[in-house]
Amino acid sequence: MGQITEPQTCFICRKHNGEIDSPGGAVYEDEWVFAGHAFIPDGKDTAYLGMLLLEPKRHVANWIDLSDAEGEAMGRAAARIARALKKVCRAEHVYTFVLGHSIDHLHMFIIPRYPDTPREFWGLNVDDWPGAPRGGIEEIEDLCEDLRSALE
Repeated sequence: MGQITEPQTCFICRKHNGEIDSPGGAVYEDEWVFAGHAFIPDGKDTAYLGMLLLEPKRHVANWIDLSDAEGEAMGRAAARIARALKKVCRAEHVYTFVLGHSIDHLHMFIIPRYPDTPREFWGLNVDDWPGAPRGGIEEIEDLCEDLRSALE
């Protein structure tokens, strides 16, 4: 079992407190949740474009710890973000999943599957596809701006 983090040391809480910048800024935010683009992986120059993370603002480890209002906000935001990804990225499918192994703060991945993605790259390894759209900080910022516009 992983080590339980406290809000003051939690990576996600620190991001919500403005101590760590989210690439491209908030794609969606309300009083309960925050959604932004995933970071560029260590040692890489680019990230899979459209890999978003939706997180409750309160430090909670998993779904059972959410209040009803937080759960409703997570579901509502996930649906809206998925529709925006479908429109902006022309996604043929949008994945949502929670793994929760590396950070002790609930975070839902919301990831577009782009057209022509080979079947062997569907699902959890969609970002392993060598032909997937990738981008650096500038492309992430542009995509985030397009997603914010689609969510208005």
